[in-house]
Amino acid sequence: MKFNPDKMAFGRHETFAVRYGWLSKGFQAITEKGGSKIFESDEATVRLGVGKNMVTAIKYWLRACRMIDPVENIPTELGNALLSEDGFDPYLEDEATIWLLHWLLATNTELATSWYWFFNRFHKPEFTGQELTTALIDFVNDQVTDRKKPSASTLKNDAVLLPRMYTQSKGNTRTPFEEALDSPFALLKLVTQSAGGRSYQSRPGSRPDLPLGVLGFAVCEMFEMKNTSAIPVEDLMYSKDNYPAIGSVFRLSENDLVAKLERLIDFEPGVFDIRDTAGQHQIYLSGKANAIAFVKKHYGNSRKGIAA
Repeated sequence: MKFNPDKMAFGRHETFAVRYGWLSKGFQAITEKGGSKIFESDEATVRLGVGKNMVTAIKYWLRACRMIDPVENIPTELGNALLSEDGFDPYLEDEATIWLLHWLLATNTELATSWYWFFNRFHKPEFTGQELTTALIDFVNDQVTDRKKPSASTLKNDAVLLPRMYTQSKGNTRTPFEEALDSPFALLKLVTQSAGGRSYQSRPGSRPDLPLGVLGFAVCEMFEMKNTSAIPVEDLMYSKDNYPAIGSVFRLSENDLVAKLERLIDFEPGVFDIRDTAGQHQIYLSGKANAIAFVKKHYGNSRKGIAA
């Protein structure tokens, strides 16, 4: 969604990154009878099998990943399609689900502002934790002018958690076991840690594991966000005018984005088209776009053993 500096949120994760099983467990609890109140109930810790702060974190991540409505705490259409008992992938066994959740998180400007900022507005390919913290604080100070700013410690918590959530653990023996468990987002390898562990890298590149069904979903959302029938490919590559960008979120190189878009046209014929107009490479919405239909096609193909 388009970034609005009047609607931002930071530090609501209780310093816990998403863990394997959390989204599935939390979603299933909320779909049970009376489940919409589960996170506020006294029995939440027992039913979810985690501590009180983790209950709050699970609720936050379900909302930030757009699996449940942020106000009513009821499943979204996509949440039901993915994580319900008979959904596409209730236990996150398909890597496509992680790619999709990453898109949903990094474009949630209101509830996951730091994630939107990092993947769309922070362009330093190599950085230290301190540089990331400083850049996030500078961004917030620049954007927030007429209301109370989040504290520096809250922003630091986001800046510390973000690369940790996307980086595969090094097996540091001093790290508590639970903290060393990789977040599912580490599977995507969008952030890597230097050999000495003093810096991180997050560079554009080829992402052969990014499924076309997920890319199609993202393109559909971009057309919906912008309320248009034509988008310059450059605007899908780089974040402009407070909109997220597919190339930025998935850390794609320009060549890889264009190649994937061309393959996407054949993946679901009659929906998109790429043409040069007045010297500008643009993607056109030539048919009816249904974002969830692209996701559904991916999982349908996966079950049939068709590469997508």
